[in-house]
Amino acid sequence: MYSRGGYEYYYMLKLERIIMGFYVYILECNDKSYYTGHTDNIEKRICEHESATMGGYTSSRLPIKLAYLAEFESRDEAINAERQIKNWGRRKKQALIRQNWQELSRLSRKKFKQ
Repeated sequence: MYSRGGYEYYYMLKLERIIMGFYVYILECNDKSYYTGHTDNIEKRICEHESATMGGYTSSRLPIKLAYLAEFESRDEAINAERQIKNWGRRKKQALIRQNWQELSRLSRKKFKQ
């Protein structure tokens, strides 16, 4: 273990910060629906979904597959992105998954009633 305040401790904190990110992910469920979430440990969270440990939406829609993953520097950024994506429709999520930026942009335009 590293002592607080020493160079080694500072280095380990910096290294941990580089390794440990915050993620937003989209899972495609067996029924072709999408589940969006965030985590700081993607491997653990996927295992929790696959084993239905946490219950919830995906537990009755197994198997699941990871369709999209994005990394963020802070938990707040990941949570904000998750909230934004959860409000999107299916086609917009599919454009994000396919990384079709032109379609995503088109679907993002506000439609004004005249």
